Amino acid sequence: QVQLVESGGGLVQAGGSLRLSCAASGFTFSTYAMTWFRQAPGKERELVASISSTGSVTIYADSVKGRFIISRDNDKMTVSLQMNSLKPEDTALYYCNAQVFSVAYWGQGTQVTVSS
Repeated sequence: QVQLVESGGGLVQAGGSLRLSCAASGFTFSTYAMTWFRQAPGKERELVASISSTGSVTIYADSVKGRFIISRDNDKMTVSLQMNSLKPEDTALYYCNAQVFSVAYWGQGTQVTVSS
């Protein structure tokens, strides 16, 4: 079955960096776009960044443009999110997402906390 497992979250000071990873299994990873979402306490889940199946097209939320970079390794079936210049408002639970045959799959999430 489809599984997505996130890792790499943690506590970091404002201005610091973290790299999140999502390991995928159970589907043909190289044929699907992958997306990172986040959800802060009391707020709705929001799209952070998305990458096409080949990695040639990426999109970012305005709030993270120029600071975050999404990438993927189709051989290793992983998608990563490099987060630089972190701000306290980036604090959230970060989720990896795949839409496989129109069904949305989510990982368990990894917590990112940015202290000021």
